[in-house]
Amino acid sequence: MRGVRVALIVALGLVAIAVGVLLSGSPPSVTRANAPMLDATTLGTLGGGAEICQGGELLPRETSAIRVWLEAVIGPPLTLAARSGSRVLTGGRREAGWSTGSVTIPVSPTPRTSPDVTICVRIGRTRERVGVRGVGSPPRYAAYNAGHEPSAGRVTIEYLRPGNSSWWSLARTVARHMGLGHALSGIWVSSLALAIVAAIVATMALLLVRAVPAAAWVCAAVALLNAACWSLITPPLQGIDEPDHVAYVQELAETGQLPSAGASNELSQEESVVYEDLHQGPMRFNPQFPAMSSDAEQRQLDRDLAARSPPVGAVNAGTAASEPPLYYALETIPYVLGSSGNLLDRVQLMRLLSGLIAAVAVLLTFLFVRETLPGTPWAWTAGALAVALMPALGFVAGAVNPEVLLVAVSAALFYLLARAFRRGLTRHGALAIGGLAAVGFLAKLNFVGLAPGVLMGLSMLALRAPRASRRSAVRAAAAAVLLACAPVALYVCANAVTGGPALGAAAAALQLVKGPIPSEVSYIWQFYLPRLPGMWSYFPGILTTRELWFDGLIGRFGWDDVFFPAWAYSVALAPAAAIACLGVRALVLERELLRPRVLEIATYAVMAAGLLLLVGANSFISQHTGAGGPYWQPRYLLPLLPLFAAGMALAARGAGRWGPPAGVVIVVLVFANDLFGQLQTVARYYG
Repeated sequence: MRGVRVALIVALGLVAIAVGVLLSGSPPSVTRANAPMLDATTLGTLGGGAEICQGGELLPRETSAIRVWLEAVIGPPLTLAARSGSRVLTGGRREAGWSTGSVTIPVSPTPRTSPDVTICVRIGRTRERVGVRGVGSPPRYAAYNAGHEPSAGRVTIEYLRPGNSSWWSLARTVARHMGLGHALSGIWVSSLALAIVAAIVATMALLLVRAVPAAAWVCAAVALLNAACWSLITPPLQGIDEPDHVAYVQELAETGQLPSAGASNELSQEESVVYEDLHQGPMRFNPQFPAMSSDAEQRQLDRDLAARSPPVGAVNAGTAASEPPLYYALETIPYVLGSSGNLLDRVQLMRLLSGLIAAVAVLLTFLFVRETLPGTPWAWTAGALAVALMPALGFVAGAVNPEVLLVAVSAALFYLLARAFRRGLTRHGALAIGGLAAVGFLAKLNFVGLAPGVLMGLSMLALRAPRASRRSAVRAAAAAVLLACAPVALYVCANAVTGGPALGAAAAALQLVKGPIPSEVSYIWQFYLPRLPGMWSYFPGILTTRELWFDGLIGRFGWDDVFFPAWAYSVALAPAAAIACLGVRALVLERELLRPRVLEIATYAVMAAGLLLLVGANSFISQHTGAGGPYWQPRYLLPLLPLFAAGMALAARGAGRWGPPAGVVIVVLVFANDLFGQLQTVARYYG
């Protein structure tokens, strides 16, 4: 325990030093913009290899970054050069993977102000058209993928340099901004967020240093606290697709009807007013636009919220309309409980329910790790805490998002399967697995990817049962499969009665797939892994494993427009590689223990592979038809969190006699990632 205490003190001390250094720095400030930002429109699009140059720019002195208003889904690498005649004054490069309506490119600081400068940006290899935004007259048929060259007009460019005030000196201003636009406004919002972080640190230290009997419940409490903190930090409706999810809940609660996927209506008047008053439109995808920051804006919001809104009718729930109703039905409970307040009150209560569901997921994850790695209780706590403090989970659980319910269902299934593989398949256990699978189909469509692995697990458990009880086990597994398929059968029958396709949206999506199967296989491979020789390049200039998945797991928040500086992702590679090496070492040392568990491991692998294939196939369809949004977001892989927790616990065990201190370091690293993600989000919206 002495080693554990030393590791905890040193690790938390380093995190505190890093936070102090970070807050001692100055946020960048815009010294000049060449056009009014709110007047920007899409001027055209450019392909890979193109270069856009704009003359007549004034380059201010001490410029350390230049923000160019380009937009892309997966931004290609960019190279910028600022020239005066033939002389290059400064320049910089931005690697691939950015995804916003503007991109900030670091440059070498300029010693003096230079007039009549030409800014040139060269676009790297990409198959995506990059939108160019600015002030001017866009072509008559301007569209994101139209393929036209930019028309007459000026690209919006902003020049940034380090500010004169540190984050420490701006703390009160940031705290005041954080207190605006929430359910209950006031500077106490930031104080509550700090108190929650302090509670997380205290609880984490108690768990790591002492063997707490109720460790699973405490890990769940940490997850709830973390989600609550994210719910306070993230402005209302700035969670990914949150306006659509709120609209779904609102229509279901107010009318008792499910939203129509083809509804042409807008958001309800109440949500539209909040959307406008909180400046959600300009903020979305545009990091240069902060959240509301004045008392006058808060008073206007209060007046609009106090005004009587017309009854809610059919609304446009956007991307959420095609999702199953279970999560939204659960969210109607806090919505109705908060009916005496305004919409922001209800959204905050709905966010807290998401956090509670995430806490259940972490509790079940703890139990899964306990089943898969028996004999090392400290490793169970390390794995569960690593999940509870993950910024990706905290951000999703701190908003209104059905993804969190799928995560909880997945964790429960992983736990029940692990328990059955250790103790045998009982009738009650099989029915519990089948019932949870049915819940999964009602939680989110992506559960389809996990279903083959669950079916395989039930089959393997039934076949490996002792001969005396095999027939009973087979009957129990068959009953579980029938129970799991009940929602699908009801869905098919409902579509048959209404005259729609049997599989609804899934059937329509399958009909839209274009190209031979090898093309789809090649795409899905490159979606996750480096391209093999002979494969057509679907992601030229982009290493998807690193720039989409690893960087995204480390942290991208908001509408994928809040992210760390590029160097932070590079720094994160070192501890990630060390943890991976420890995990491999543990597998090698304990390889004899793995052989009897081949079927169990294969079941988990099929569940993971099925989800990966589903997400990759959805992305393939999206890219080839233009239907749907980007699927390269790690939130789609959150249902595999139990495997992540087991991997973290296994890595700690791989450290041998230094396992407990290694577990402490791993947990503190994840906590630091989470803490800096929250600070980055605060800087984005309130700085």
